[in-house]
Amino acid sequence: MTFMNRLQKELELLKEEGRYRDLTAWDSGSGPWMSLNGRKVLQMSSNNYLGLTAHPNLKQAAVQAIETYGAGSGSVRTIAGTLDIHQRLEEELARFKGTEAALVFQSGFTANLGILSSLLGPDDVVISDELNHASIIDGIRLTKAHRKIYAHKNMSQLETCLQESAHYAQRFIVTDGVFSMDGDIAPLPEIVDLAEKYDAQVYVDDAHASGVLGRSGKGSVDHFGLNGRVSIQVGTLSKAVGVVGGYFAGPLVIKQYLIQKARSFLFSTSSTPADAVSSLAAIEVLKNSTDLMERLWSNTKYFRDSLHELGFNTGESETPIIPIMIGAPDKTWKFSEHLLEQGIFAQGIVYPTVALDKGRVRLIVTAAHTKEDLDFALAKLQKAGRQFGLIGQS
Repeated sequence: MTFMNRLQKELELLKEEGRYRDLTAWDSGSGPWMSLNGRKVLQMSSNNYLGLTAHPNLKQAAVQAIETYGAGSGSVRTIAGTLDIHQRLEEELARFKGTEAALVFQSGFTANLGILSSLLGPDDVVISDELNHASIIDGIRLTKAHRKIYAHKNMSQLETCLQESAHYAQRFIVTDGVFSMDGDIAPLPEIVDLAEKYDAQVYVDDAHASGVLGRSGKGSVDHFGLNGRVSIQVGTLSKAVGVVGGYFAGPLVIKQYLIQKARSFLFSTSSTPADAVSSLAAIEVLKNSTDLMERLWSNTKYFRDSLHELGFNTGESETPIIPIMIGAPDKTWKFSEHLLEQGIFAQGIVYPTVALDKGRVRLIVTAAHTKEDLDFALAKLQKAGRQFGLIGQS
């Protein structure tokens, strides 16, 4: 069998199993309602939690940055690609997160790859929640460190892993702050307590907590009042912040080390001027008003409570990420496709992103949704849920 034939066979298998996905090309910007092939569709799968992608302050900042600095930075950070606006962004991020320093990467994915692969060596061990994001998993794979996995949020297993790893030079506990497929929050107070008991470092990826949890959206560490007790925080500028990029927040010595060692930082052109300046504008919006976060959480409570009243299983969701648990991949995709026919885009999530029998349609509520938008979605979901046997007929 030729290489191309093998790839084609694997693709056909994915189609047979209901796990093949096409890219959806939108013909409008991100928002609560978007245009798909000229048709207006309610968007229920966007990570644009606060609706900041279309905020006038961010758009104006981006335009001004392009006029001043141009479209791109022209180089990697260590040669000619560090602009004063990159440094201002990092200073502001550190102040916002309450840490000594911050370092911006091109994405949250590259942040995890660069940080984990540079900080962990063959004498160390990394202890990871089994449901951590793919970028954490891939970052760990790039290290030569030993690995231990604990069952999702199982603190007893985490403690056992710590007890069994006393002989390693350094122990890192790595967890998502908010888990992206289930919408639940990591038990950070218990994790931090165990880390301090066993002299381990805590590494939190706050991609889905930035702008969502904590005062002014500072994240899960702030949400639990653990400032100063977590060694490494990773965030994203690509979701609630509404732009693109990722960042490290923590001690200055780690930032300085990453600049020398993190390959995804060293060998990638720096973020565009528009990205940097509009990210700064987003942080100002978060600092100056809590209106968007309050609206986000009000919408979230209303929508999740309504789904429960209808009889849907939303798993362990505690955040604006609200999955409707379905099961088999083919049924999951059919449900998602049916919703699209009814005017709702709700992405099906199947294996290998989640377990084979844990397919779900992942709904995400945003501050930009109105009550009328949510009621429209609930009416369509109720009818579809009955049709697919996910809820009762009464």
